[in-house]
Amino acid sequence: MNEGGGPLLGQRLPHVLYGGDYNPDQWPEEVWPEDVRLMGEAGVNLVSLGIFAWSRLEPTAGKFDFDWLDRIMNMLHEGGVSVDLATATASPPPWLSHAHPEMLPVLADGVRLWPGGRQHYCPSSPVYRDATKRLVEALATRYAKHPALAMWHVGNEYACHVPACFCDVSAAAFRGWLKQRYGSLEGLNKAWGTDFWSQRYSTWEEILPPRRTPTWPNPSQQLDFMRFSSDELLECYEIERRILNERTPGVPVTTNFMRFFKPLDYWKWAEREDIVSDDVYQDPLDPEAGMRAAMAGDLMRSLGRGRPWILMEQTPNRVNWRDVNAAKAPGQMRLWSLQAVARGADGVMFFQWRQSRAGAEKHHSAMVPHGPLQTSPTWREVVQLGGELRGLDAVCGSRIKADVAILLDWESWWALELPSKPSNRVQQIEQLEAFYRPLFQANVTADFARPGDDLSGYKLVVAPSVYLVSDEAAANLASYVEAGGNLVMSFFSGIVDPAEHIRLGGYPQPFVKMLGLQVIDWLPLGPGEVRLVRFGDGSTARGEVWSELIEVESAEVLATFIDSTLSGRPAVTLNRFGAGSAQYVGTHLDASALAVSLKAAWTRAGVKPVIDVPAGVEAVRRTLVDGSLLFLMNHSDAAVEVITAGGSVRLNGGDAATDGRVRLGPRDVAILHQSEVASPV
Repeated sequence: MNEGGGPLLGQRLPHVLYGGDYNPDQWPEEVWPEDVRLMGEAGVNLVSLGIFAWSRLEPTAGKFDFDWLDRIMNMLHEGGVSVDLATATASPPPWLSHAHPEMLPVLADGVRLWPGGRQHYCPSSPVYRDATKRLVEALATRYAKHPALAMWHVGNEYACHVPACFCDVSAAAFRGWLKQRYGSLEGLNKAWGTDFWSQRYSTWEEILPPRRTPTWPNPSQQLDFMRFSSDELLECYEIERRILNERTPGVPVTTNFMRFFKPLDYWKWAEREDIVSDDVYQDPLDPEAGMRAAMAGDLMRSLGRGRPWILMEQTPNRVNWRDVNAAKAPGQMRLWSLQAVARGADGVMFFQWRQSRAGAEKHHSAMVPHGPLQTSPTWREVVQLGGELRGLDAVCGSRIKADVAILLDWESWWALELPSKPSNRVQQIEQLEAFYRPLFQANVTADFARPGDDLSGYKLVVAPSVYLVSDEAAANLASYVEAGGNLVMSFFSGIVDPAEHIRLGGYPQPFVKMLGLQVIDWLPLGPGEVRLVRFGDGSTARGEVWSELIEVESAEVLATFIDSTLSGRPAVTLNRFGAGSAQYVGTHLDASALAVSLKAAWTRAGVKPVIDVPAGVEAVRRTLVDGSLLFLMNHSDAAVEVITAGGSVRLNGGDAATDGRVRLGPRDVAILHQSEVASPV
């Protein structure tokens, strides 16, 4: 879908999408006409309908009630609002688990989870899967031709509460998955290294999920169970998607992701989505919330291979599930919404439309709050944003060009954070953020990619702690550098193969030649422990979390440790390999030092920022046929002035003068249409 640009939903809805989750089943029917009227006032053109409505749609087994859904679908269509119709399978109705308690999920310690919340199902349960098929077939058959139908919303936030099930049904499914992967018990025993601790299996029936054990379960077994669990939930999604594609060909299908969510391999999931969508709930108390949201937006764009995506859920004001649920500052909702658009989103949605008065999320804010609308700052901002988005049709289908790729592989993430490591302080997201932060602060746009992807279009590739790597992916990275690419790799990379077996021959074995060095030993650092580092220009930095004993072969030493047993030993190196270069960072440098080091790398690679702006201003460019849209976003609490290239036309936000100066108030946004992409100022 949307392969050739243009609106995300084509002529079904040729605008930036705007709206939210709508749960009319939670309200008396006399409220519905008011909802539709207010949607028109707010500029809403799409709602996600009925996400948790299974018990209303199928009150008892096999008995469907679609009359109420017919009425609201018709009402929305008449009001000019399209529907992202949910399959409602995220929360099974009480009658299903009451009749079949064996479908309920079980934790690793044997505790069974009961109904009363949501996602109370075993992904492998044939009872659950058969029930979802029946419901989805009925929905797809009834609404295939409905004029309001614009998109399908399958499930909801898969694995949010139950990422894996350890019951006997799941155990049998796991064994089936393993048979397909390895073909024989001998293959499995080899892959799992089962001669360690006398774990060798003699029949398939002996194999279980990694349930609670006296000490660490087999790490290869754990890694395979993570792969299986992601795949098993993906098959639940696929069961529904196949029905929808058969009954409603051409209607796009999505399910909402959750930023950097560890349990699901979103690379595999995104391949099965027509449109990638994401839920982003920034914490207003987090000073780096803007950076983390930008990072999520870049991930979603990358998962869709550059295609526009949808911000499916955010909150207009506050959430309900943190210890302290801070309200967004004035203008912050607009800022973060338009930030998503800047990062490639062609849709801005919320959870939810009308704030619930009962249930677990009644204190979660909504587009229509509990109180009177005429005194609600939230409602005013909702209406303002809807009006602005109506004037942004030019953005639809436009793309973003990035010269930098950051490597992220879910299997490597899973393996890196298994227990029994030199240090459990090495965490994947912290490493990603450490390298993303200076790029964000300098307005250098980055994509995310897998180590095995085609990287030839990037001037610089950043590889933070790629612990697990396949032979093919390792060769791909070496070929990228040899052909003229520039790579920055951090510590504890290339250590194991996909079976979670150590790669013998010296660390990091697959990259020794490319990096021009060998890591002789790892010297992880405890909390508060620091190693001082000196660069060639005499500047010093702190190394935390990790250090290494490195011996260079062909690499140039850019920085050395200057204290402890590592004094005089390499800390940061650069190796010329073929036509390219590979930099290695053997410690977790402090933020300012890493920023300087990474800037030198992107400068060496010929990468330039979008534009030179004051600190706290984010700049992103979306490319159009006739130029570009330059998004300028002020994340600070003070007004700033940005000098842009001449010839800019302000679309909305900010205070633009004819001399190219744009004044941005606190948390303000300006979007400028530039007739041609100018060089960074």
